[in-house]
Amino acid sequence: MDEDDEDDDLEVPAEVHTVCQYCGGGGMVADPKLAMIGGSPRNVDNGRPCPHCETVGHFPGIIPPV
Repeated sequence: MDEDDEDDDLEVPAEVHTVCQYCGGGGMVADPKLAMIGGSPRNVDNGRPCPHCETVGHFPGIIPPV
C-alpha cells in the first residue's frame, strides 16, 4: 500500500452507531400525496422527517429493533 492509498481510506468512527430501522438511515420517510400535474393525477413524494430518529438517520450505540 503506497501513500496515495492511505489518503483514500475511510475513517472508522469513534463510537458504534445503529442505523434507524424506520427510515433506513436516510432521515426521511415516504409521504406520498395525490397531486394534479399537467392536468393529470399523479403521486408526488416529497418525504417527511423521520419521527423516530429526528432526521439524524442513526442512533448512538447498538440498539436492536424492537
